[in-house]
Amino acid sequence: MADPLTIGQVAARAGVATSALRFYEERGLIRSERTGASHRRYPRSVIRRVAFIVFAQKVGLTLDEVGEELAKLPENRVPTRADWAKLSSSWTGRIDARIAELERLREGLTECIGCGCLSLGRCALANPGDWAARRGPGPRYLLGDRKAS
Repeated sequence: MADPLTIGQVAARAGVATSALRFYEERGLIRSERTGASHRRYPRSVIRRVAFIVFAQKVGLTLDEVGEELAKLPENRVPTRADWAKLSSSWTGRIDARIAELERLREGLTECIGCGCLSLGRCALANPGDWAARRGPGPRYLLGDRKAS
């Protein structure tokens, strides 16, 4: 490997703990070579993979999904910008859904906290008779269900 990095160097540059790097390696998301003393050495390109893993998790992908995406990258060369763009292009819908979810959460919190009374009759998180439970588990209004008239 040309110009390999230690686990500490990768962790510092990528902004993750060394334990996270070990975990990613155990999951097969990144790879290292071992020295004669069994110390990990990483190619510089691993920093991009770690950045991708961190970003993908923030978007909401599970580590299994991250692994599936990373498996699409070429193994015989360093991934190009086009390779990375190809992976992330399918995330637009997921990001939009996440933004909508966060906006509903913000509106719900503003309504409930903003009124000051925390009344169960008015709160968007609870409802008299728990009729929203028929629509499924969780905070139905924050998940996008409309209130009954």
